[in-house]
Amino acid sequence: MEIEFKFCIPPTRLAAVEAAVRRGAVVRTRLQARYFDTADRALASSGIVLRLRKEGRRWVQTVKAAGDGPLHREEHNVDLGVARAGVVPAPDAQRHHGTPVGERLVQALAGAPLAETYATDIWRLTRDVRAGGSTVELALDVGKVVAHAGTPEARESPVCELELELKRGPVAGLVALAQRWAQQHGLWFSTVSKAERGERLLAGLDVVPAVKALPPRFPQDVPPDGPAVQRAVVASCLAQMLPNASEIAAGSEDEEQVHQLRIGIRRLRTALRELSELAPSAFDAAWEPPLVDAFRALGALRDRVQVVQRMAPQLREAGAPAIALPAENAPAPPAGTAVRAPAFQAVLVALIGFTAGEAQDVSESSLNSKATLRLLRKHLQQLHAKTVRDGKRFETLAAESQHRARKRLKRLRYLGEFVAPLFVEAGAKRYLARLGPAQDALGEFNDEAVASALYRQAVEHDPGAWFAVGWFSARRPAGARACRKALGEIAAGPRFWRRRKRHGGGD
Repeated sequence: MEIEFKFCIPPTRLAAVEAAVRRGAVVRTRLQARYFDTADRALASSGIVLRLRKEGRRWVQTVKAAGDGPLHREEHNVDLGVARAGVVPAPDAQRHHGTPVGERLVQALAGAPLAETYATDIWRLTRDVRAGGSTVELALDVGKVVAHAGTPEARESPVCELELELKRGPVAGLVALAQRWAQQHGLWFSTVSKAERGERLLAGLDVVPAVKALPPRFPQDVPPDGPAVQRAVVASCLAQMLPNASEIAAGSEDEEQVHQLRIGIRRLRTALRELSELAPSAFDAAWEPPLVDAFRALGALRDRVQVVQRMAPQLREAGAPAIALPAENAPAPPAGTAVRAPAFQAVLVALIGFTAGEAQDVSESSLNSKATLRLLRKHLQQLHAKTVRDGKRFETLAAESQHRARKRLKRLRYLGEFVAPLFVEAGAKRYLARLGPAQDALGEFNDEAVASALYRQAVEHDPGAWFAVGWFSARRPAGARACRKALGEIAAGPRFWRRRKRHGGGD
């Protein structure tokens, strides 16, 4: 299992990164690779990559597939020997016979023939370094990925990245080294492999869909203890955050990617808050401030977008005059600025390392599986009770308390989604379905409050903005009633955490 970090390098920092890599004995190699797939893209759809690469004078066939976490990849290499002039070996899936990733390859191919899809041409500088008892290989890759070579449809994508691969020793050494390089050179973590670059070129994609949340993956044979729950839930949050953060850091301004990254950060902050007692020494308090800063910076962008794109048309339908929102004195920086911030990148690296770290001895303060379930039930019940209480009196709550009720409802939903696989999932699904209408109602209520505040700021330079302020104010009582009713539906929902899932024998 390969464990590595990959960072994109800003063009202005390439010379400095290369100079730093060369502070020691380096090896320079030209890597020319050809990638293969079936006509219907069976390997790409299964998350598998098959390539032939000329490394110096030798050909190597490699198959890769996603592993259990953001740092893990299944990989198997077969050295095909010194290349003969002008002869390119043919790919053969049977070269990986008897390996787990080889079995996945054969199953995905199902006997279908292979064809070349895209190619890469990379110059690589490598050097081994020692860090915290670990040996890490630095690999500076500069070159390009090419698809449809030799045709009018030819497209290429530049490659400028630094990979840090753990060769020996603990993951902590890799994490510390990755944080240092990222901070010194303004690098950002990237989830986009060379193979994925090639797939995008083939498809002509400039923007990829945002990645949404998926439930955590827990062991199926035994109930997990506290540390195992923490690692699985954090990994689930990162699976949503990292791809979206990677795209935004590289320059994407896709609003859905920003939205999904904010959801991922909120889910992660819920996990850090609600699951900390499962293994009290595991989470680092220093993770929270950069997450908050990034969340707020991305939120500032979304607030104005929300007003312009959704609220403004509703106002026009209500008969509002044209209203120009005032330009911000200090416009919010692009989303990529917040994601590339060194503190945020350092936290991402630390969290990835947390999920990939070696299984540690369970300390006396860490909870076993039974105690873990008891604590999860307690937290779910407390959040449920407070949410129901807020619902009964929502219309009389102060604005700040109404906002707090919305955030608590989100924590209830996210915690419920995190732990649903540990209980009878049919019951969890029914319960969580009851939260959806309430979250929609409170979200609409909050968005209108944000919009009202922004239009109130516009009054000073455009008196027509009073129409918007009055319109939102008139809608507020009905919106509060809708929130109360939606929250009331939660009280009648069966609390799924009262029934534990049986491991090894179904529900």
